[in-house]
Amino acid sequence: MQKNRFTTRFIDSIKPPQSGRDEYWEQATPGFGLRVSASGRKTWVQMYRHHGRLRRLTLGTYPALELKDARDLAKASRRKVEKGLDPASMKLADRNAETFDELADEYLEQHAKLRKRSWRKDELALKRDLRPAFGHHKAKDIKRREVHALLDRIVARGAPIQANRTLEILRKIFNWGITREIVETNPCHMIEKPSAEHQRERVLNDDEIRAWWTAFEGETPLMSAMFKLRLLTAQRGGEISHMRWSDIDAGWWTIPGEFAKNGRTHRVPLSPQAMNVLAKVGQYGNGSPWVFPSPTVDGPIKSIWKATARIQRTARVADAVPHDLRRTVASRMTGELGINRLTVSKILNHVETGVTAVYDRHSYDAEKRQALHAWGKRLDDILSGEVPTAAANVVRLQVN
Repeated sequence: MQKNRFTTRFIDSIKPPQSGRDEYWEQATPGFGLRVSASGRKTWVQMYRHHGRLRRLTLGTYPALELKDARDLAKASRRKVEKGLDPASMKLADRNAETFDELADEYLEQHAKLRKRSWRKDELALKRDLRPAFGHHKAKDIKRREVHALLDRIVARGAPIQANRTLEILRKIFNWGITREIVETNPCHMIEKPSAEHQRERVLNDDEIRAWWTAFEGETPLMSAMFKLRLLTAQRGGEISHMRWSDIDAGWWTIPGEFAKNGRTHRVPLSPQAMNVLAKVGQYGNGSPWVFPSPTVDGPIKSIWKATARIQRTARVADAVPHDLRRTVASRMTGELGINRLTVSKILNHVETGVTAVYDRHSYDAEKRQALHAWGKRLDDILSGEVPTAAANVVRLQVN
């Protein structure tokens, strides 16, 4: 065992052995040494005893870790030993500590998928923003300033409400991790939503509908059809993406409770325009049971945010988002076609409350079918640039 006084000049002068490794120890700093391998790699180490057992702690490699910093780490490890701690075991535990990816996986499998119907939104937020930002970080090491920085980036790309949702999901993940003793603190604590929220009232006019439809045409056949069906059926994007061929029969689409936001099975009449859209996408499914299969994994398409961004750029419709399509259909059916609000509510699959809801078991299938067929015809007029005629009044009388 060679005892030396370490200096940078001395460390640089050490030559690698022909084979094996040589070890050098600094006399003034107990247990602090340098291991030199035949490859020339120089590694700082600290030797100590814990409960009588000789232990070796690797501090880092030279010159990435300079002499002064390595000596400071060695002294810090000695202080831990004096307190009865085992620095080598602590380092191993830290290396094996849960990453954010691992925490997120456990949250999805053990909590979100079991208790949240909207767990797919959590999964999407993780894929889009949270995993790229924090995936390989130790969950316990994520700081509030890093969370703030992520939220700022989401707001900067023009998605302020998505920044709010991302914060909510991240907060839930860490709160769940605390209950499972995976982490001890939540980096979202005291962070406020970055954007104020207001109930949206945006309804597209004729020109804006035509602009969006034209933008749909520029997407892949499957993505184009998904967005067109949102405008033709007034259903939610997640419900349309989970459409299966087996759920379509004789001009009706049955949304199973497992895919509906409120958990209730819902029957949606498909207008001739909607059926025409579906007829054109069958050739792209490669035999998949899903109408809109993912091109990369088994199952339906899950991520549409890139397509949404392209459509918004192409359409150039100010302050419009995909969910506005659903509101547009509902508002224009009541405002232009005179369809009563109850029928529109049934089309939207809204949950009713009160005594009437308990006793009203009417399916409203006929009313829903008339309403969506009338909307399909009206949409044809909008896309062709035609002005409503007296024929619209006939539709108004039929559906009332």
